[in-house]
Amino acid sequence: MDWEWLKEFAKGMIKPVASLAVVLMAMTLSYIQKLGLEGEMIYSIFRSFLQLSIIGFVLRFIFNQNNTICILVAYLFMVCVEGYTAGQRAKHVPCGKYVAGMSILAGSAVTMIVLILLNVFPFTPRYIIPVSGMMIGTAMKVTGVTMKRLRDDIKIQKTLVETALALGATPRQATIQQVKRSLVIALSPILDKAKVLGLVSIPGAMTGLIMEGTSPLEAVQLQLVIANMSIGTSTVSSIISTYLCWRYFFTKAYQLQTEVFVLD
Repeated sequence: MDWEWLKEFAKGMIKPVASLAVVLMAMTLSYIQKLGLEGEMIYSIFRSFLQLSIIGFVLRFIFNQNNTICILVAYLFMVCVEGYTAGQRAKHVPCGKYVAGMSILAGSAVTMIVLILLNVFPFTPRYIIPVSGMMIGTAMKVTGVTMKRLRDDIKIQKTLVETALALGATPRQATIQQVKRSLVIALSPILDKAKVLGLVSIPGAMTGLIMEGTSPLEAVQLQLVIANMSIGTSTVSSIISTYLCWRYFFTKAYQLQTEVFVLD
């Protein structure tokens, strides 16, 4: 059996292990300040090590296979994980995990298809999986915030919404302001991040490429593509999540599902 890969892995872990020094510093500060986060820090580091180690070997296998089915399986797995996570953020939204998952799937799929058709990325595991992972991760953040904010705003302004419904407004007409507010709040961090790219925020993907010897101009071009696709995916996913939420916020008779806005 060839154990060369294990030797390479152990050799490569020298720097990550050395970087644990800053985690020990954080744990010490947590202990001194009596924050009680030491155990969670250890758990987080161990979990990230385990997950990244596993995904490293999985990606190596997928890249070597260069198989469409492997790409789709990996893509759907990421969507399910991120949909579950976004649904946890909006736990009071009925079927929140389903809503988040479908929104993320639709937003990332539309964006990816456009990029492939425009020949921005080739349809290979080496490109599709990392790129789709970035898009899905960004969509997860905005979708969870959109769902939670929309539900909370409707609850706060429940009387106004019910009055509008009583006067003959549709669910969309009755909640148009709440929808706009939730979308603006969810998308603002993504847009703000794009505004400071290269000024305050130095993207990891671009930095990594430059450190590997890639031309700075090529690295910048790739980072621009990533920034553009993040905005596109986030916008599509968050808007779709609002449409899917209406189904669970209102009855077919255009009445509020009262029980949805009771729990906190």
